[in-house]
Amino acid sequence: MRGLARARWLAGAAVLALTVTACGGDAEEDPGTGETTGGDEEPAAGGTLRMFAGEPAFLIPGNTAETAGSAVLNALYSPLIDYDKDSGEPFPVVATEVPTSEDNTNWTITIDEGWTFHDGTPVTAQSFVDAWNFTAYSPNANANSYFFGPGMADIVGFAETQAEDPDGEEGPETAPPPASETMSGLEVVDDTSFTVELAAPFSQFPLMLGYTAFYPMAEACLADVDACNEAPIGNGPFMMDGVWNHDESINVVRYEDWAGETPPNIDGVNFAIYSDPATAYLELQDGNIDYMNPVPSEELAAAKDLFGDRFLQTPSSTFTYIGFPLYNETWGGPPEADYGGEEKANLRKAMSMAINRQELIDTVFNGAFQPADSLVSPVVAGYREGACGEACEFDVEAAKALYEQSSKVEGPIHLWFNEGAGHEVWMQAVGNYWEAAFGTPYELHAEIWARYLELRGNSELTGPFRLGWSMDYPSAQNYIAPIYGEGAGLADFGYNNEEANALMREGNSAATIEEGLEFYNQAEDLILEDMPNIPIYFGSNLAAYNENLSGVTVDKFSNIDLLEVSISDAS
Repeated sequence: MRGLARARWLAGAAVLALTVTACGGDAEEDPGTGETTGGDEEPAAGGTLRMFAGEPAFLIPGNTAETAGSAVLNALYSPLIDYDKDSGEPFPVVATEVPTSEDNTNWTITIDEGWTFHDGTPVTAQSFVDAWNFTAYSPNANANSYFFGPGMADIVGFAETQAEDPDGEEGPETAPPPASETMSGLEVVDDTSFTVELAAPFSQFPLMLGYTAFYPMAEACLADVDACNEAPIGNGPFMMDGVWNHDESINVVRYEDWAGETPPNIDGVNFAIYSDPATAYLELQDGNIDYMNPVPSEELAAAKDLFGDRFLQTPSSTFTYIGFPLYNETWGGPPEADYGGEEKANLRKAMSMAINRQELIDTVFNGAFQPADSLVSPVVAGYREGACGEACEFDVEAAKALYEQSSKVEGPIHLWFNEGAGHEVWMQAVGNYWEAAFGTPYELHAEIWARYLELRGNSELTGPFRLGWSMDYPSAQNYIAPIYGEGAGLADFGYNNEEANALMREGNSAATIEEGLEFYNQAEDLILEDMPNIPIYFGSNLAAYNENLSGVTVDKFSNIDLLEVSISDAS
């Protein structure tokens, strides 16, 4: 899918997805690549793809940090670079080439001429610089701001765009405005090029440039961000058709002036928003939607029989875990007190060892997933089988013994997850494992997705919480730094390990991506010793589509390729 951005970030669905490809009609699939290789009939051009979607939290690139919003932006925006579906190697889209640097600190990014936003205005170097500065500037409260700061890209001048609260988050004083609205490390050279200066060498920087935080923004969007959130003005192959109809649908149509290499076959996409995947699955069977990913876990066995070759199951970049709110004294404590010390660490590890991951996957998910034994997905270089060690192996007797050496929990255990995505069944199973092993009751707390993200971001969760991750870019670093690193992991767990941060910086500063893996692995080992979360499973694409579709492929970010799919009965 050359020229079309991939899906990103946090997984907000019960069953997560990945590297799928398949065929429609009589087409044959190449067993080596999964690409559709041909069929007896040419599909008709046009038509609107109707696909299952979740309700996004936001549709501003700098503030979109979950999969529902990213799926929509994937259609509306074209990034600087994208990634090969098989190898994960970056290739240029809006950029003329994948940026390189002699010192991994100073980078020049050049963009092709001819790209326009959906309002007809040109995409220029200034469009990227302005968007990045808007995202970084802390008063704008963008979720992706940290991508430009320490532990990530770390662009020179990022600190000056951040406000410092004089009396902490709970104090009455208002933070003064930041010293600067822009990062001094960004400089526009001319309409088609700009330079980026990083505070430290970062070999992973080119890989990041396909992520939503690095998309350009139109002047009209920056002038009225609220309006743009309801009707984004992108530069991608599809443009908004009307405005975001919250909790119902988002419609996009083909942008005829798109500058990409191969225009889409279809006329548009209807993102049909369902709060209950089970309802969406019935709509798929009735032909009211064409494509769904993921299929509800309870329907997997039946879906394989019903859809046959049109059911897709392959490994994914997704990773599901149960996090501990270390800011809560029951589960941890402040960083300076080592998150409650050995007793709390033993508690967290005991709870991990009490979960029978394989049984959970077999009984709840029909064996569709892989038990997680690492913080890094098997689909990227740097994954190490069994990195978590005994702490991720089911051993109820060892769990009980370790629990006795821990601070224990008086109960009930409050288990948190987002509602309407099928998580209640498996979270209840986890609660049952803990109650059986430790005799501690539990309570389930379900929140709508946007509210759930708000509670998590505000450190208001009172017990273990479900969350998932889908890679932003194909790198082991992306499974470590954004979740546990400085400026990022604090929002999820209240976690900040300075020794691990130092190792991440060593990995970032390595001469090559490959040389950095050793340091990221060492950081992973330290984080697993603290166990701020429990790895549960690595996901799979579990997609199904109806007979009217052909050319269906899905990438490792769980996005259907909107340039290749065709609709056979378009009229």
